[in-house]
Amino acid sequence: MKHFSARRLAGFCLFLGGIGGRPATAQQIGGRTVFPFLDLPPGAQLAALGGMNVSARNDDPTMLFGNPALLNPEMDGRLALSYVAYVADIKQSTAAYVFNTQKAGRFGVGLTYLNYGSFESYDPAGNSLGTFSVNEYTVGVSDSYTKGKFTFGVTTKLAVSGIAGSRSLAGVGDAGVVYQHPTADFTAGLAVKNAGFQFSPYPGTDRGPLPLDVQIGATVKPEHMPLRFGLTIHHLQQWDIQYLDPNQRGQPDANGVEQKPTKSFGDNLARHFTANAALVLSKGFQVRAGYNHLQRRELRLDNASGGAGLSFGVMLKLAGFQIDYTHATLQAAGSSEYFTLSRSLDSLFKKKEGDSAPPPADQPRPDGRKTKYRKVGS
Repeated sequence: MKHFSARRLAGFCLFLGGIGGRPATAQQIGGRTVFPFLDLPPGAQLAALGGMNVSARNDDPTMLFGNPALLNPEMDGRLALSYVAYVADIKQSTAAYVFNTQKAGRFGVGLTYLNYGSFESYDPAGNSLGTFSVNEYTVGVSDSYTKGKFTFGVTTKLAVSGIAGSRSLAGVGDAGVVYQHPTADFTAGLAVKNAGFQFSPYPGTDRGPLPLDVQIGATVKPEHMPLRFGLTIHHLQQWDIQYLDPNQRGQPDANGVEQKPTKSFGDNLARHFTANAALVLSKGFQVRAGYNHLQRRELRLDNASGGAGLSFGVMLKLAGFQIDYTHATLQAAGSSEYFTLSRSLDSLFKKKEGDSAPPPADQPRPDGRKTKYRKVGS
């Protein structure tokens, strides 16, 4: 078992280093990648934290989509179901379950399905050919291993995209590591996400790079404060993530000459950061807020931001269930609503098994008499 754990740890490190060293040709954003839906947060908590987080360690199984190293004992036996209502008819559904084994370790399985709705199809002459659907989904398995204060995790996924009966397939891998302070409420994480290869592109198209993203972040809750703060730095593999619209017009200078927009060091730096905070009112109730500057800059209107990049959410634990809800603003024209419901199946089954247990000693029986127990051999 010891040798198995050592080989497993070495495999995690090699996988993390291997997918982190991808060539620059695969490090593109802003519409230059295939399977861009891999960047979407599938759970309410991840969306409330700004859409990106690699260090929020808790019992929510959907957080494995943020960093596979976030798998931990608190998730064991928990099932989470998530639903996202985007703009128009775009819907996303997600299921995640975490379980622990004595020999192989802790695993998580996840499935996310994105449906874009139905579309009208026409021939070149404009005659209707009926409707067709567009959908994308991933199915993956995550594995984690803890060594001291560090947890290492990997995820392997199959990504499928379908349009009107045509399919495109890709193999995707995530890897990460999380450090947890032994006494303080502080965690730090590193993750390499969406590394992989497009096995088969759509007919008539070339293979494209996946939306690779290297992220690092930390989450801390100061002692005696009901607030937990988090900060995530993303796209570490690529410094310049600014996009300038060639059709955008700038302000005229003193001579009336129109100035075209230029890239700013400060704005480019800020686009790499996602910040969040959670008001921890109790173990069963939290209020969360997140801010994603990259999303705000890319999805804002010309004359207004419309709340783009902001997200707000709440978490409530009730009767063994955990309910998460998040409202995330995409831009002035629309927003998305996230709902996640999770529960420990282990505790549910144990409770049912315990229903048939005999009454404790000296407790009244149905006939009103007390049950006495005598030690064998006394």
